[in-house]
Amino acid sequence: MLVIIGTVPDTSFPLVSAQVTLQGDQLVMQRHSVPVHRGTPALIGAAAQVAMATGQPAPHAILVGDTGLGHGSRNLYAYLTDHIQELEATTIVFHYLQPDVDWHNRVLMALEECIHRPRLIADAGFMYAAKMSGFASSYDLFTPDMGELAFLADETAPHPFYTRGFILHDNNKAPDLITRAYTHDNAARHLLVKGATDMFATKKGVHWTIDSPSTQAMEAIGGTGDTLTGMASFFIDEEASIEEACKKAASANRWAGELTQPTPATQVMEIIQNIPKALEKI
Repeated sequence: MLVIIGTVPDTSFPLVSAQVTLQGDQLVMQRHSVPVHRGTPALIGAAAQVAMATGQPAPHAILVGDTGLGHGSRNLYAYLTDHIQELEATTIVFHYLQPDVDWHNRVLMALEECIHRPRLIADAGFMYAAKMSGFASSYDLFTPDMGELAFLADETAPHPFYTRGFILHDNNKAPDLITRAYTHDNAARHLLVKGATDMFATKKGVHWTIDSPSTQAMEAIGGTGDTLTGMASFFIDEEASIEEACKKAASANRWAGELTQPTPATQVMEIIQNIPKALEKI
């Protein structure tokens, strides 16, 4: 079972653990719904759309409201510490939670006690906590964009806000940042780097890159990196090879954008709606 964990920017949204359904532009969990705009809902929406297109069960999600103050995130961390072993998940995706190293470590320790260890994927805030904790190598996949990759490559930065400027200089290409992240043990076993060119890497270096089809407006639309992570997560849960799952997701995400013909005003849900056609393309 694929389990996706994160937050939504609505303090009235309670902590909910349930299988999701995608209804129009809304994710529905039990009696609660949340719009698919960006962030964790976009990630879940993409995974749910792939599930519907392929006739597979929809992912299970654990969500809570948090607008950045951290109250919801702390409640969710505490819930995971007590209940994560009960999920019987095969793949777990951690997304937008306020970074907290102590709580991260408690969750990771609870996971280590699972009889069957699930594959672990981290993005956004939880990826920051994973790197800051020193346990990045416990994860099977990180899905950073270029700015987040620079953070992973900076062994001294406690948060992406404090990534040293020289690391973001144009002379530092992605392969150099990847090498640096692995040198300092700040990367997961696999990296899917999202951007104008998507690339997949391990300690051995970059395995492949994908840069077509290329839809320039995708870079300006919030949530398109989240849709890539969502599709990759679904395919990883279905397939044996993390590398092949990521390649399939990167290609499908690009085709979904190409089929949408977006402008900077396009909403990410419009791209998600084209995922079934994108899967036919690949």
